[in-house]
Amino acid sequence: MARVRSFKISHIEKGQNEQDSAVKLEKKLVKKLYPNSALFTKWGDGLSEEEQKEAEELYLRYGYNAFLSNKLPLNRQIPDTRHTRCTEKKYPKELPTISVVLIYLDEALSIIKRAIRSIIDKTPAHLLKEIILVDDNSSNEDLMDKLDAYIRFIHEERPGLVKRVKHTKQMGLTQARISGWKAATGDVVAILDAHIEVHVEWAEPLLARIKEDRTVVLTPVFDRVNFDDLKVIKYMPAADAFDWALWCMYEGFRPEWYKLNDESQPGKSPSIMGILVVDRIFFGEIGVLDGGMKIYGGENVELGIRVWLCGGSIEVVPCSKIAHIERAHKPYLPDLSITMKRNALRVAEIWMDEYKDNVKIAWNLPLKDHGIDIGDVSERKKLRERLNCKPFKWYLDNVYPMLESWDDLIAYGALINDLKDDLCIDQGPVPGSKPMLYGCHYYNPQHCYYRTNGQIYIGGIKSHKYNRNRCLMDTGTDNTPSLYECQLAKEKGYHMYWDFKQGQAIRNRETKRCLEMAVGEDTYYHLVIRECSGQHWKIQHVIKDF
Repeated sequence: MARVRSFKISHIEKGQNEQDSAVKLEKKLVKKLYPNSALFTKWGDGLSEEEQKEAEELYLRYGYNAFLSNKLPLNRQIPDTRHTRCTEKKYPKELPTISVVLIYLDEALSIIKRAIRSIIDKTPAHLLKEIILVDDNSSNEDLMDKLDAYIRFIHEERPGLVKRVKHTKQMGLTQARISGWKAATGDVVAILDAHIEVHVEWAEPLLARIKEDRTVVLTPVFDRVNFDDLKVIKYMPAADAFDWALWCMYEGFRPEWYKLNDESQPGKSPSIMGILVVDRIFFGEIGVLDGGMKIYGGENVELGIRVWLCGGSIEVVPCSKIAHIERAHKPYLPDLSITMKRNALRVAEIWMDEYKDNVKIAWNLPLKDHGIDIGDVSERKKLRERLNCKPFKWYLDNVYPMLESWDDLIAYGALINDLKDDLCIDQGPVPGSKPMLYGCHYYNPQHCYYRTNGQIYIGGIKSHKYNRNRCLMDTGTDNTPSLYECQLAKEKGYHMYWDFKQGQAIRNRETKRCLEMAVGEDTYYHLVIRECSGQHWKIQHVIKDF
């Protein structure tokens, strides 16, 4: 009897295995509908055609894998990526209360719900004053009745915890953050993106630090959440920095932080990345955020500069970690440079004093009459005066000495020969060391810079002292110009200094040969170095007459 039963089970198992194999084979044979989509590079094997269509449509709408997000639990477990010293720290129970502001525009509903859930689950109830959702005029229907239903569900557990602020028109990130701050009532306000999940014990190190010093503005350390598979990737602590165009970047802390040999300690930072935690009243005292900023970009750098110049400081807190989705694209603004450029010029005009022209140089704009409306800055200048803020030079000297001052630039922009004014000097293929002539498009590969010492950079200029620029060379061995890192060229003894006056020849000081253009055997114009024949060059923008 037992043998018969065993046979029957084995027979059933065999049939099930065959069925499973057939299903697997069928899945393998499913056609990949979007082989060129970034979403399916590492993820999505085994999805049916209908699932692929849904996933791709949601990806294009949101810039991340909302299809997968909708299938994950709201309280999913994410790895604790803190340093072991952080896990050993003890924080006082009596800390300031915190209001958490989540900013969004047409975010996926499951992403917002997961952010709310993580904040509730990982913030001590006696410290979490409220969660404020600021909707910058979303059109996504899921964010109406369905989100309201979820909030009602939360309120069964925590009555009144979640508040909603909805803009009647799109006002941009800065205004949304200001709206969230205005609605907040906690001692401390944390202004976050909505596409985040907080890590365990994220709030306590921030609140403890602000309890020690109400003038410090803090930022957690981000971990990256992949846009495709939504896995959390650990990021190491780093300072939040920027270049002269005001694009954000990560950078090492100052040397004194590394001397501590303790990765759990806060590190001073020139700026923030946009997620910030601050004493609510102090934030108001220093002017919150600049409401004159448009849509996106530069507002975080403006805050960083203002805080440092006007009596506060910025710190990155390694023991506070937040997992943040890095979108593959931002659906609400395909070309970020449009508002970024305008906002950067506004920051420069208000805060950068004699260094404000560096922002124009970084964007390859003329020093005068650039034609971009930066809005009324009079109130922000009055704020600067009222707060008795320091000059920007103090910031360069004491907070961000790694930012190159560009004091010795004479001219910048496209370099054009009067023989053929529709061709510009271009850095050529990268990697590579041969500059070339190319149809003028005036973007970064054609940006040239002439310094007082006679060096000519081609293909952009670096904003930081630790980066190296590429100099135009006459190697002296052939008739073709070259590009090398300036320091390397100096070590090799290449000829890297040029005499140049606007509208005249570009002549090497040592070889006495000129940079010129000539028609090659292929009938195209090429850059050459040869005995001077009287050709003339003009550079697009002049800083000092030369």
